[in-house]
Amino acid sequence: MKKLNFKEKYNNILDHIKQEKRTFAIYLILRALVIVVMIAQFFNKNYENVFLCILTLFLFLMPSIIEMKFKIDLPGTFEIIIMLFIFAAEILGEINEYYIVFPFWDTMLHTLNGFLAAAIGFSLVDILNRTEKVSFRLSPFFMALVAFCFSMTIGVIWEFFEFGMDYFFQYDMQKDTIIHSISTVKLDPLNGNNTVIIDNITKVAINGKDLGLGGYLDVGLYDTMKDLLVNLIGAVVFSVIGYFYILKRGIDAVATHFIVTKVTKKADKAEE
Repeated sequence: MKKLNFKEKYNNILDHIKQEKRTFAIYLILRALVIVVMIAQFFNKNYENVFLCILTLFLFLMPSIIEMKFKIDLPGTFEIIIMLFIFAAEILGEINEYYIVFPFWDTMLHTLNGFLAAAIGFSLVDILNRTEKVSFRLSPFFMALVAFCFSMTIGVIWEFFEFGMDYFFQYDMQKDTIIHSISTVKLDPLNGNNTVIIDNITKVAINGKDLGLGGYLDVGLYDTMKDLLVNLIGAVVFSVIGYFYILKRGIDAVATHFIVTKVTKKADKAEE
C-alpha cells in the first residue's frame, strides 16, 4: 500500500467527519469546554489543572489515532461515550470536584469503565476470531470470559495506579471511608490470631487530637473494593451482551454500538 500524501490524508479526514457528524460535533463541543476551563485555570494559577486539561485534549485524540493506526472502526456511540467518560473523569470529577460533591460519581465511572473495558477486550478477540490468518476460534462463552477477565485486569491495574499515587506522591485517589466498627488481630492481648471486634466507634483521636469524623477512618480499602465490585458489574453486563451478540451475529442492536471492527478490505483499497 502506497503512502498517502497530505491532500489525500486531508480528504480522508473530511470523509470520516462527514460520516460521523454527530461524533465530531460532540468532540468539538467537549474540546471547546475543556479549552475554556483550561484558560480559567491558567488565570487562577492552578497549573496542575491546566496540565489535566492538556491531558484531556490529548486523550480526546486517542480514539481517532487508534482508528488510523490499527485500521479499525470505532462505533460512533462507543467513541462518544469514551469522550464523555474522559470529560466526566478529568474535568468534572477532578477539576470541578464532582468526586466530592456527588458521592456516586466515582462509582458511576468505575461501573462504566468495567463495561467499556469489557467491550474493548471482547472486540479484540472478535477481530482475531474473524481473521483468516489466526488458526484458533473461541466459542461465545470463552469470548465473554476473556472480555470479563480483560476488564477486571484493567480495573485491578488502575487500583494499583491509585495506590501508587497515594503511597509515593501523597495523593488521595483511594478515597477514605468513615466506618463505625473494625475487627483486628492486632489488638489481641495474647498476640495470637484471635479477632478483636470494636463496635460503635464514634470518636478517633490522632496524637491526642479528636478528628471530629464521628467514626474510624478507613484509608482506601473500602473504596478499592467498591471500585472493583462495580467494575465487575459493568464487565458482567457487557460480557452477557457480547455472548448473545455472537450467538445472533449482527442482530443485537445494543452490542453493535460497542463492538470495534476491522476496516474492510474495500475501504483499504479506497485509500491506496
